[in-house]
Amino acid sequence: MGYKNEMNRSKNVGFANRLSAAADAKKARLERVARARFAAESPSAVERRMAPEAIRVARDSRIAKRKATKLAVETRQAAALAAAREAALKAE
Repeated sequence: MGYKNEMNRSKNVGFANRLSAAADAKKARLERVARARFAAESPSAVERRMAPEAIRVARDSRIAKRKATKLAVETRQAAALAAAREAALKAE
């Protein structure tokens, strides 16, 4: 029974009222978009978007540092091994 009353009520609304309601809905939608755009451009939002980039850069830096350290250790070991072989050859 409530459903029919609701349908009848929508038929009794005049054109001007429907037009006004549509204009109000459009205005509300535009205001929501403007608020969302402002929120997206706020300094805190920009900072939140940049945080993953900073984390990635720091991670890549740590990885590069570990690789450089590993390469330096391997180079020192190779040099020590070469020096030991050379000493062994001279001792013979």
